[in-house]
Amino acid sequence: MPVPIFQVDAFTDVPFAGNPAAVCLLDRERENRWMQAVAAEMNLSETAFLLRAGDACELRWFTPQVEVPLCGHATLATAHVLWETGALRQQERARFQTKSGMLAARHDGSLIELDFPAFPSSPVPAPDGLLKALSVRPLYTGRSGLGVVGHLLELESEEAVRGLRPDYRRLAEESEAGVIVTARASCPEYHFVSRFFAPALGVDEDPVTGAAHCVLGPHWGAKLGQSEVIGYQASTRGGIVRVGLAGKRVRLRGHAVTILQGELLR
Repeated sequence: MPVPIFQVDAFTDVPFAGNPAAVCLLDRERENRWMQAVAAEMNLSETAFLLRAGDACELRWFTPQVEVPLCGHATLATAHVLWETGALRQQERARFQTKSGMLAARHDGSLIELDFPAFPSSPVPAPDGLLKALSVRPLYTGRSGLGVVGHLLELESEEAVRGLRPDYRRLAEESEAGVIVTARASCPEYHFVSRFFAPALGVDEDPVTGAAHCVLGPHWGAKLGQSEVIGYQASTRGGIVRVGLAGKRVRLRGHAVTILQGELLR
């Protein structure tokens, strides 16, 4: 049977911005090799695979090279597809069983809100090779317990973050996971800006990374003394992530726009 597939731009309310994710709606279990091949074929930072199972859904995420334990933008895209296709009523919560436990999504006005675990960072020195790959001297370096994120680096300015030109090959050698680089925002619309690099995972720079904000939210919330913070991921496409802090959880809010839909025939 053909597999319905969608491409959705997440963390944006306009098309061709934010972070594109593919969403496959499965009618049966599929082999890991097949899912990885589809993700490579789509060649987006993430492809989500959803299998309905009673009241919950099993959700998995693959980059073009590997499976990852947590992905925010592809989860937001998947929830958007469920509501847009009528698989769930607008007032229903989407619930996903994942490698990071049970995740949920609901409508919050025009936004979609994700209920995700928080991953505060702890101060840890970054390897010299990693700093050289990014050509930075951070104000702060830390690590979290989130496997898909290696180091969190805070720089002195938004301009420094936007101006980064990483050596991706060297960065892949120095970090087995992704690296977040962030700074306080220079404009009043956002509290902080960030970029996320993960060449070791097959994604040189991710356009807008929900999972990274599970680390960024607690960092900036504590630093600014606020329970609600707004981040702008300053990639070429760019996107806004609103983060609410709730103890060991974060609430990630954003928009989504469907770009295309079709069927996988193989």
